[in-house]
Amino acid sequence: MEQSGTSTRLAGAVQDLMSELVSALRSGDQFRLAGTVARGNGPEATADPALAAVRVVGADAVLPSVLLRCAPPASDDLTVFSRALHAYPPPADAPPTSVWSHWAMQRALLRLDASLDGASGDDTEPETAWLDDAPWQLLTHQLAVLAPLALPGEDCAVTRAARRRPVDVARGFVRAVRRRDWLQAAGAGRWLVLLDDVPQTLGLDTGLEFVAQMGGEDARVAFQVEAAQLMRAGVPV
Repeated sequence: MEQSGTSTRLAGAVQDLMSELVSALRSGDQFRLAGTVARGNGPEATADPALAAVRVVGADAVLPSVLLRCAPPASDDLTVFSRALHAYPPPADAPPTSVWSHWAMQRALLRLDASLDGASGDDTEPETAWLDDAPWQLLTHQLAVLAPLALPGEDCAVTRAARRRPVDVARGFVRAVRRRDWLQAAGAGRWLVLLDDVPQTLGLDTGLEFVAQMGGEDARVAFQVEAAQLMRAGVPV
């Protein structure tokens, strides 16, 4: 029961954080990450669900600053981001998506403030062998999990894997919509707005609007769709 309660609190903290991030993307206002965590159960505690939520959200926790080029995150915001990065490192047996998510946070921190602890160190990319011959269904699922890497101008092994298979990602998007997996569809859609040679018959703009309408009560879905639509509109980055 205790573990279930912890999971519930974490899920709620993730939804709260994502809701505030959606508002920041829509308004263009600066997002204060430190203020969000401070409303949790003690920002210094690694068990704080608000801090754990930052790790779950990953690099997207600073996306408003990166994508909208609004004011850079304040030093205390980046300190919280760095603390979440250090508090929840991927274990030795972590799945590749967890390792890549951690790497994406490190890269984001390096770009925003290279002086911070955690922004330096080995920037070697994790391996992507598991994506090389992945069926299109698995490829789409994994890319959706790694949606924080879907950024204009981003270049890493995951983005290169996505660029090689736009038709497969499009197929995965359609499959996710048909299965009513709105979070996966939103994540796949975020990748598709950045890929070349996406089939015109996909109707991506209409598809994203439909996903937002059907899954928008989930802040994670709303966030990914909002990010995708901003990138689709060509926000300066």
